[in-house]
Amino acid sequence: MENRQKSIELLNKAILEELISVHQYMYFHFVCGDRGYNLLSSIFRRTAIDEMVHVEELAERILFLKGEVDMHTEIKIKHIHEVEKMLLLAKELENKSINDYNNWAKICGDLSDSASKRLLEDLVKKEEEHYDQFDIEMDNMEKFGDNYLALQSIERSKQAAKGISSETEE
Repeated sequence: MENRQKSIELLNKAILEELISVHQYMYFHFVCGDRGYNLLSSIFRRTAIDEMVHVEELAERILFLKGEVDMHTEIKIKHIHEVEKMLLLAKELENKSINDYNNWAKICGDLSDSASKRLLEDLVKKEEEHYDQFDIEMDNMEKFGDNYLALQSIERSKQAAKGISSETEE
C-alpha cells in the first residue's frame, strides 16, 4: 500500500506540472493571438491541449490506484509579453517535466509499479516533442528576429482583409 501511495504522490506532482503548463501556455496563446502572432498562438494553444490530455492520463492512473486527484487550484502564471521570454519559459517548463518524469519513472519502477513508470516514460517523449517545438521557434526568433513576428502579423492582416472583402462580396 505504501508503494501505491508513493506512486500517487508522484503522479499528483506530475499533474501540478501539467496544470502549470496548461495555464501558462493558454496565457501565451491569448497574448500572441492578440498581437496577431497566429502561428505562435496556435502552437501554444495546441501544446496546452496536449498538456490537458496528460492531466487526464495521469488522473486516470491515480484513480485506478484508488488515490485522490489533486487539481492544485493555486496556480500562478507569469505575465510575460516578450515572445523570446515566453519561449524560454516554455522550454524551462518542458525541461523540468522531462527531468522530473524520468526520475519519477525510475522511482515507480523501483516500487514495482510498471504501469505508472511506463506512463511517465511516455510523457517524457511527448514533453521532449514540446521542447523541440519551442526550441525550433526560438531558433526562428534568433535567425529572423522581429521579422519573424512581423510576418505572422502581416499574415493575420491578410486573412482579416480576405474575410472583410468576402463579406462585402456577398
